[in-house]
Formats: sequence, structure tokens, C-alpha cells
Amino acid sequence: MRTNLLRFMFDSAWRFDAAGNELYVGAGWLILVWTLAVCVLSAQLWRREGSVVEALLAAGFWLVVPAGFLGLLLLQPDIGIVRDGFPVFGYGFMMFVGFSTASWLAARRIRSIGVDPDIIWDMLMWALIPGLIGARAYFLLRHGNPAFSAATGLQKVIAAVALWDGGIVFYGSVIGGMAGIATFCRLRKLPLVPILDVLTPSLLVGEGFGRIGCFLYGCCYGRACSLPWAVQFPPDSLTFGQLVVKGQLDPLAQATMPLHPVQLYSSAAAFVLAGILAWYFRRRPYDGAVMSLAAILYPISRYGLESLRADVAPFSLGLKDAEIFSLLLVAVGIGGMYYFSRHRRLTGSRKAEGMPTG
Repeated sequence: MRTNLLRFMFDSAWRFDAAGNELYVGAGWLILVWTLAVCVLSAQLWRREGSVVEALLAAGFWLVVPAGFLGLLLLQPDIGIVRDGFPVFGYGFMMFVGFSTASWLAARRIRSIGVDPDIIWDMLMWALIPGLIGARAYFLLRHGNPAFSAATGLQKVIAAVALWDGGIVFYGSVIGGMAGIATFCRLRKLPLVPILDVLTPSLLVGEGFGRIGCFLYGCCYGRACSLPWAVQFPPDSLTFGQLVVKGQLDPLAQATMPLHPVQLYSSAAAFVLAGILAWYFRRRPYDGAVMSLAAILYPISRYGLESLRADVAPFSLGLKDAEIFSLLLVAVGIGGMYYFSRHRRLTGSRKAEGMPTG
């Protein structure tokens, strides 16, 4: 478990050492990696557009602007970010990796339905922001947040959007994200159902990386177990603090009791489902089949994994809210399969997707 993956420090350009559970990296390494990335992307832009001037202008912008920002920081040594370093949170980093990977895969897949891959980046911003709003809003409404409740004014706004502290719900993100995508497709006059088929495997890829972020942060923890792969969380983790509040752990303990790494179970299940859905997308018999299959398979796996989680109490009728949503979603998936199979429309062609046509 590592809440902070690393911390960029400005006291030494090439610093690289660890203290406790945190890795300290000099800002010089960040500048080096950033410069190499800009050079590679500018070279790709040059190859794609054939314009040296455009590539150099893009490279100049992405090098000069960060350099100017860094210069301003170094001129203000008393600013906390300079004095204490810039942390890279494990939860936020995995969200970034998940979103980037999911977007890239969706951009490759969307060609098969005759849509320009470049549009996927605009579309997924419409999914990302409403999705985060839905995920965070559901969490605050269902579970609350002491920092949010106690804050006032601007601090209340900051507490409401403090995603770096964890506290989002997957089903809330699905509801918000689908609303954003539906709005985008309506404005751009794009086919909604085929696009949802395209995006569904990527949604599970994002979920897989997001659950790794949960593990790093310590949220969504599992029940106690004695299995060889059980994990223990240190005192600075969310898991440790919540178990202490519940009276299940001594505040002076060195770590939590061994627990199911249910976050990693969920991550593995999401990646497996993403692979199945990506395979099925190329063989789908009609539009809507992929998202309907996902609406059946994901809730089944989620329902089973909920029995191993210990962070959420039952909501109603002895069931957790995620279990209730899972049951409803399975019914929606079965209904979707029936409805779309009656229409049997298929956008794109199997030939365009590299499928056998005979």
C-alpha cells in the first residue's frame, strides 16, 4: 500500500532515495522524462502531419510553459510545494493511467464503426467529468464525508471534489458518464448504441486500474482472512483508520489484521471482463450486444466480490447498495439483449474489423 507513489523534490535535481513509505525523486528526473516525452510526441506529429514548423511549435509550447512554471516555483522557496515537494498520489495516478489506456483502446476500436478516432478524446472528456461528478455525488449522498460536512465556504467546495482523498462509487460514475456520452452523441449526431459498445470494454479497463488505486489508497478493503496472499495495511492508511474507528483494531497496532486484497480481486476481474468484451466486440451479432453482455457479467462478478468487502454496511433488506444495483443491472442487461436482438442492426462491417466474412 502506498498512498503517495512518490514525491518530486526541488531541493536537489537528481535526488533519488526513500524514507519510510515514500520515494523522493528530484525534479530533474521529472524534467528529463517530460522532455523525452515531448520529443517523441513531436516526432510523431511531424510524421503524421509532415510539418516541421508545427512539430517545433508544439514542442516549444510544451517545453517553455512548464519551464516557466518551474522557474516561478524556484523563485518562491517558501511555497509549500517547493519546500515539501510535489506528491504523486497513487489513487490519482492510477485513475490517470486507467483513463489514458481506456481512451487509447477505444480510439483504436471506434474505427470499426466508421467514426474518426480523434473524436474519442473529446467524447471521453464528456464522459470523464460527468462520470466523476456522478461517482463523487453518489459517495457523498450514500456514505457522507466528515471533512465535507464540517467544511464551510470554499473549503466545502474543495472537500466535495477532493478525489485525491478517495471516495467515488463505480456505479455513480457509470450513470454520470453515460449521461455525458449521450449528450455528446446527440449534439454531434453520432450513433449512441454502437459507440456504447465501443466504450464498454474500455470502461472495464478503467475500472481495473481504478481498483489498483483503491488498493494503494486503502479504500474498499476486504474482510479478515488467513490466506497466504492476505495483505496488511500500515497505520497511515485509510483502512487502518476506519478499522480503528469501528473498534476492530487497536490504535497502537503496527498494521491491520490480514485482509482479503479484494481491490486486487476486483481489478483482475475487471481486466478479464474487458478482454472478454473486447473479443466479443469483434464478433458481436448486433449493436447493443456488447454493453448488454457487460450489464450481465459485471454485476455477477461484483455481487460475488461484495461478500468479501468489509468497508460498506448493508443498505436495505440485508443487501449492500452495490448488490441491489447489480441485481437491477442484470435485469437491464437481459432486457437489452432481447430488445437489441429483435432489431439486429450492426454498424460497421466485419471486414473492417479484420473478421472473416465467410
